[in-house]
Amino acid sequence: GASIDLVVSLAAERTLAAECGPDALARLTALCDQRHDLRDVGAVIASGSSPVAGMLVAPCSMRSLAAISLGLDDNLLTRAAGVQLKERRPLVLLAREAPLTLAHLRNMTAVAEMGGIVMPPVPAFYMCPRTTDEIVQQIAARAVDLLHLGRTVAQAWTGDAP
Repeated sequence: GASIDLVVSLAAERTLAAECGPDALARLTALCDQRHDLRDVGAVIASGSSPVAGMLVAPCSMRSLAAISLGLDDNLLTRAAGVQLKERRPLVLLAREAPLTLAHLRNMTAVAEMGGIVMPPVPAFYMCPRTTDEIVQQIAARAVDLLHLGRTVAQAWTGDAP
């Protein structure tokens, strides 16, 4: 499998704790090969010479989206995202906000024009998920598939309801 590096913003830490429980960050960190400090803009993933296959930002706040769209590499998250864009590597942003302002839409457009993929975490209800876990798994699998790591993870639509 692919090596997984983790960078977590302060807002993401709060969101993770609120949505997944106080031990969620520890559980997430245990799944990764390397966790980096948000302030460490000298980390290996901040360099284009580092062999990174791609990057997911999940969830992607509107603040991070704006910084990425403007090339503001002011922390490791936005710097690593900028590296993906400049090196023409997959960058997938799971931007979750609703409703969207014109500024949000323009930032999404700017990232898409630079080669990034903006993927709002919208469930594919046509796959008839039965639980919240199935919805989360399906969205995560679709996001991972956008990195083109080789093996398709998401269940494909066959033309028939599951």
